[in-house]
Amino acid sequence: MRTSWTRLFAATTLVAALAAAGCSSDGDSGSDDPLLVYNAQHESLTKKWIDEFTAETGIKVEYRQGGDIDLGNQLVAEGDRSPADVFLTENSPAMVLVENAGLFADLDQATLAQVPQQYRPSTGKWTGVAARTTVFIYNKDKLPADQLPKSMTDLQQPEWKGRWGAPPAKADFQAIVAAYLELKGEEATRTWLAGMKTNAVAYQDNIATMKAVNAGEVPGGLIYHYYWFADQAKTKENSGNTDLYYFRNQDPGAFVSLSGGGVLKSSKHAAQAQQFIEFVTGKAGQEVLQSGDAYEYTVGSGVPSNPKLVPLDQLQAPSVDPSKLQSQKVVELMTEAGLL
Repeated sequence: MRTSWTRLFAATTLVAALAAAGCSSDGDSGSDDPLLVYNAQHESLTKKWIDEFTAETGIKVEYRQGGDIDLGNQLVAEGDRSPADVFLTENSPAMVLVENAGLFADLDQATLAQVPQQYRPSTGKWTGVAARTTVFIYNKDKLPADQLPKSMTDLQQPEWKGRWGAPPAKADFQAIVAAYLELKGEEATRTWLAGMKTNAVAYQDNIATMKAVNAGEVPGGLIYHYYWFADQAKTKENSGNTDLYYFRNQDPGAFVSLSGGGVLKSSKHAAQAQQFIEFVTGKAGQEVLQSGDAYEYTVGSGVPSNPKLVPLDQLQAPSVDPSKLQSQKVVELMTEAGLL
């Protein structure tokens, strides 16, 4: 697996910090010992969180960048030997994978209290730190508004053959399928995936899907909202011919996926790790989302989302307990359908 390390401190500081770690007597390493985040969130967003956190607390942080499921599987393989203190993801299924392996510590109640119940799992082992909603992006010249699908389920019907795209290999899309599985059950999911195999054009990722819709290669596609908003805020080069359709009505296509944050039970910097998640879900951390260019939804401390976004409470999203999203079963079903 390809991974990359980003160091946010000088090599001499690292040597000193490692030496100091052995001097701690309270189970938490010294203040110069860096906190390690396994990061599957967007790198630019996590960098901003880290910079703000370090500026506020003086705690040094390094991160290891990777994909949701890749890093989740790595944590499971490492078990209680993992060097990671914190795990951040784009989507919930990887968090569930690590939770089911018994690797998360309980989060501090003060942290959980910052995030409404609908934006964190019922178990309290981790929490939402941001959110994104599923949308149907469509080419305004290729697909009239009165011909849009009424439900994500409609995309399995014959009339949609060759008329929509999606990135099946990405964790983003697999989280959407995980929600469909939780909402509709295994047989309905098999049927929908079979329809997808017949009808959909596969793309590498959300951006490639958006570009294809914008270019008219396919009339529509399933993506997460923030890719469109980010492009709209710049040149509109990859989205200028498109618009977004929100399924609403508790449809599986209105699924809101939570980005997760949790503290590893094996963390050697437990207090600092808890402090980091508290910061990210707190006012300062959520304001990074509100005012930045990530265009993800805020979920904590009552901080409103970027005003350009359709408010979360207007999305009419289905109720899904993120702790029940099954990444392994989704991979099994998508492989069975020939999508992976």
